[in-house]
Amino acid sequence: PLIYVGVRFERRYNVVSRQVQDQQGEAATDVEESVLGIRIIKALGRRDLVFRRFDAKAVRLQGLELGKVKLLAFIWAIFELQPQLVLAGVLVGGSFAVAGGAMTLGTLVSFIALFTVMVWPILSIGWLLASTLEAATAADRIFELLDAEPTILDPPHGPEQRLGAGRLRLERVGFTYPDATAPVLQDVDLEIIPGETVALVGATGSGKTTLTALVPRLYDVTAGRITIDGVDIRDLPVSQLRSQVATAFEDATLFSMSARENLTLGRPEATDDEVAEAIEIAQATFVYDLPWGLDTRLGEQGMSLSGGQRQRLALARAVLGRPTVLVLDDPLSALDVHTESLVEEALRRVLVGTTALVVAHRPSTVLLADRVALLDGGTITHVGRHSDLLATVPAYRSILSAQTEDEGADSDDSGDDDSDEAADGGSRQMQDEGVGR
Repeated sequence: PLIYVGVRFERRYNVVSRQVQDQQGEAATDVEESVLGIRIIKALGRRDLVFRRFDAKAVRLQGLELGKVKLLAFIWAIFELQPQLVLAGVLVGGSFAVAGGAMTLGTLVSFIALFTVMVWPILSIGWLLASTLEAATAADRIFELLDAEPTILDPPHGPEQRLGAGRLRLERVGFTYPDATAPVLQDVDLEIIPGETVALVGATGSGKTTLTALVPRLYDVTAGRITIDGVDIRDLPVSQLRSQVATAFEDATLFSMSARENLTLGRPEATDDEVAEAIEIAQATFVYDLPWGLDTRLGEQGMSLSGGQRQRLALARAVLGRPTVLVLDDPLSALDVHTESLVEEALRRVLVGTTALVVAHRPSTVLLADRVALLDGGTITHVGRHSDLLATVPAYRSILSAQTEDEGADSDDSGDDDSDEAADGGSRQMQDEGVGR
């Protein structure tokens, strides 16, 4: 009977335990998102909405937990009751046997003593079964991640290949996200010679960020290929590729470690002088004013810093890597105009000897580039000098005009006395500087 009950219990408890753990995950996610986004919740006055959403999940979790406890109590009751019933039967039957002379009293006492010793192992079966099933369902959730097949793999041949100065070439590159029906990128052709900087310009949603993620193989192309010095990046060991290609994203990510450890994450052997140079280039000298300087722990996701400070540290980390190819996904978007101009001036010196692909959302960032590539509809439609595209491509001119207006509006908000003049003359200044290049 106990085996039958155990099998039935295992099936039901397995399902309930998994439901509880899934619901715990959802509730924990809600708490984490609410803590990280507490300023947004307060600013929008949505505290009650967020609380009601969490409360609904907490109530559901409570119900599932109570259901699990009831099921566990039921199985415990069965496993407790069965030995007691057997003991009662032994006592009754043994008493009659002793009275009839079929058994001595000592034999009955010895048997009962032995039985009571055996009761605890029988009772512990229920506890062990419940603990084992709970651990098994937790392990299932973990192994769902551990057993996931990686999509970015090293090539079969393994050893590193010799690369040159960093000629980056995209040959009819296409990319479609998993489970998507339409491609994000298609027939993208672009070549960047060593030491050249190309700005990637396009409307929102045109695929700029996706394209920058393909170069360090955060995703693999679904059509065409990307080469560095004639070698397909899929034929390079991932560690070698990512030591050659450094990336700084718009949404800067920092880790719960010291500022120095964050900066040297991609190049632990960097010297103090090299760290100081990268900090100077990214205008991140504020780290020296932190309580313990570079050894100050930044906290989870670097939330103790402002958005602009996090972005500058991420840029310094990318520069410190001394990459052959540098990919910058609008790394200056959170900087004020004055800091941006200082960073751009320093970046010009760094980019001279580096092959660079820079996503430009700000018109001023375009002026860092030797050439500009216009990404429209998932493909590169025009490539040329900034001044030439500005004069001959209406779509390019329209995008820059919209971005210039946005930049001018930002300057107005910051209280810059010269913002109106900058907004009115932004396009003219860019064209003049572009011709100068």
